[in-house]
Amino acid sequence: MTPRDEAILDHATWSAITGPLAPLAVGDGDARGFQPDVCSFTAVRDWHAPGVWDAIVDLVGPGGDFALPPAGVALPAGWEVTFTLDGVQLVETDRLETRPDDEAVELGADDVPEMLGLVALAQPGPFLPRTYLMGRYVGIRRGGALVAMAGERMHPVGWTEISAVATHPDHRGQGLAARLVRDVAHHIRERGDGVYLHTTATNPARALYAGLGFRLRQELTFGSVRTPA
Repeated sequence: MTPRDEAILDHATWSAITGPLAPLAVGDGDARGFQPDVCSFTAVRDWHAPGVWDAIVDLVGPGGDFALPPAGVALPAGWEVTFTLDGVQLVETDRLETRPDDEAVELGADDVPEMLGLVALAQPGPFLPRTYLMGRYVGIRRGGALVAMAGERMHPVGWTEISAVATHPDHRGQGLAARLVRDVAHHIRERGDGVYLHTTATNPARALYAGLGFRLRQELTFGSVRTPA
């Protein structure tokens, strides 16, 4: 596996939003986000930059939601934390064996209703009507119905994030998620990118990812803050 600069993953959303995914972004200053039906993620260039809080308000407006700043960054008066969730960032190791899956089919606009339905059942994390535009999404069907999916979300320079790993409750235990993760990772590596992902700290799927060959890079706190109304 080619050594890569992991430090960029500390600012993965900003790197993606100003780089490979810039066509799907909104904002052009020190605070930016994605088009509202693509992704809810937001980011800043530098939390300590002068005017960064004004830039956030300019982007999301009064009473708008924005990504939680890292620990040690104090909120200005009138701002409030709306939710937090413990999470982890995992990165590939040499143990990750990737391969294309013969049964995996690429998903697109016509598949969005089924993708949204599967996400609602499996709860893998945020997925919106145009999230599929962020990268390559694939699925496995049974009897014509979509029963498992996975795909690409953030694209910081040199890396691609695997996301939306979801399996219908009636089809779990068959190894479908592992197969799709290997397939998505295979195509990421073919482009020359490194592979990483995020999940909640308590997600049982962490054992699956560890078994596939991912390692813990860092613990995170996901969350959002709200600008003063």
